[in-house]
Amino acid sequence: MSGAKLQGRTALITGASRNIGRAIALAFAAEGADLVLNTRANAEELEAVAAECRKAGVRALAVLADVADAAAVESMVRRGLAELGAIDIVVSNAAIRPHKALTETSLEEWHRVLDVNLNSAFYLARAIVPSMKERRRGSIIAIGGQSSLTSRPNTAAVTTAKTGLLGLVRALAAELGPFGVRVNMVAPGFIDTERRYAEWYPEFQQAPPGAPEQLGQIPLRRLGRPEDIADACLFLASDASAYVTGDVIRVMGGRVIG
Repeated sequence: MSGAKLQGRTALITGASRNIGRAIALAFAAEGADLVLNTRANAEELEAVAAECRKAGVRALAVLADVADAAAVESMVRRGLAELGAIDIVVSNAAIRPHKALTETSLEEWHRVLDVNLNSAFYLARAIVPSMKERRRGSIIAIGGQSSLTSRPNTAAVTTAKTGLLGLVRALAAELGPFGVRVNMVAPGFIDTERRYAEWYPEFQQAPPGAPEQLGQIPLRRLGRPEDIADACLFLASDASAYVTGDVIRVMGGRVIG
């Protein structure tokens, strides 16, 4: 593993049991990072990802925790620091994206989306930043999306949360830069993933992912792969991006240009 880009570092990844989170975990493991892997409830899926990562010769700690719960996040971070010694990289990937009209969105749904998509990133940063500042290094990566740059109907909660997440990234980059801690966002476009909640993806009810009318909106004429997002995160986690902070990498195949 000599020359691995993340050798000697530890990363915490939320939403790591499948899709983009799984791809990030595998990419980081292949580059030598020890891992704290998180999901809310599916222990079997998460442990399968951890086992796959361990094949690369790294340590992988699987932790069930609801990232919308500040106390659970603090406990997870304490455990990661205690068992693996440090956390150098954080990827806030866990998210939900219900599509509902404003008047059909309950107060509970509104708060849940903000808790999972936005507040969780604040909880993670608050828990981890003290140790990063002490060691004077760290990379915090938030997974945004098209809704942090543009919007669409019936996504008030998701768009508000992801736009707020971009604001948090910029604010933390300004605050933490003097301590050697970088904060950035990766914004995925249409990614070819398993979609368990069809109601979250009304854009695919008329035309499935990969249909010509979908690909026609993408200059590169293909859906993104989870590995495309993982590669962008790997860049931001590594020293290759040592002078990049407060920025956004759009991994959208050109779908949002300008």
